Amino acid sequence: MKAVLDSKPESAYNDDIARWYHFPSRYLPVIRDCLNDWVVFRQPRAGGGHMGYFAVARVVDIRADESTKGHHYAYVTDFLPFDSIAPWREGGRYAESAIRELPTAEVGANLRGRSVRVLTDQDFAEIVRRGLAETLEPGNAIRLGLDYPSIDDTTSNLLNSVSENFERRVEQYLVNRKVRDAAFRANVCAAYEDRCAVTGLQILNGGGRAEVQAAHIWPVSEGGPDTVQNGIALSATAHWLFDRHLISLSDDYGLLVAHNKVPSEFAVLFEKQSERVRLPRDERLWPSRMFLEQHREQFANA
Repeated sequence: MKAVLDSKPESAYNDDIARWYHFPSRYLPVIRDCLNDWVVFRQPRAGGGHMGYFAVARVVDIRADESTKGHHYAYVTDFLPFDSIAPWREGGRYAESAIRELPTAEVGANLRGRSVRVLTDQDFAEIVRRGLAETLEPGNAIRLGLDYPSIDDTTSNLLNSVSENFERRVEQYLVNRKVRDAAFRANVCAAYEDRCAVTGLQILNGGGRAEVQAAHIWPVSEGGPDTVQNGIALSATAHWLFDRHLISLSDDYGLLVAHNKVPSEFAVLFEKQSERVRLPRDERLWPSRMFLEQHREQFANA
């Protein structure tokens, strides 16, 4: 069973949305039914939220909160932020069928104390489709690396399928590495304005595709999420060095270079290594210090 999980930007709960959702026991029956299924996250109006759906994830475990009686954690995997906020209401129509059945005047009162709500497969698929509209738009295939032959046959068949079972296809999108990488790339490159954080270069090739690449700080293969805070925009050379832990970032976002291991011809890339690298304008999108610490540990041992 699928569900909607409301999460405020400044929540009183101990949420780490890319990894877990903290909730009181009254929601346990619904979330327990979601185990091994998908959920979407929405920001309610309270606390200045945009009221839209902003990410999707899969619930993989539920554990009691040992420090707060009557509370639990829902652990998630495959967390994926949307390209843009999927609207809670559009053209007078609510995205959740249970809400659509209510008189408009009763919607607000009905939602009080209902931060976790059951979601139909059809509503889930439509919310995800809207949230990943940029990634799935055929006109963006070249820019996001979803053009053929950049993708494998399985991904090509999935993206070009005319199957009527759209709900099933949406779930396949969410576990397809090429599609997830495209969404991650779109979000990271947009945050860094298509500029390499190290060199500051911005180069666009045919089809409007940026030469800059989106690098994961904490690798997905080791459990790292596909979030902008776990990413950094880098040129191909800088990306190669970063993945091999020959360069890294300090907690102050200064560039760290293993000069004794990096070929001398790359020195021009690091002329300003004592300065902070280029970061997104929105400070909320800066690399997570927790992820950087993990990367530096391997940098120190490289």
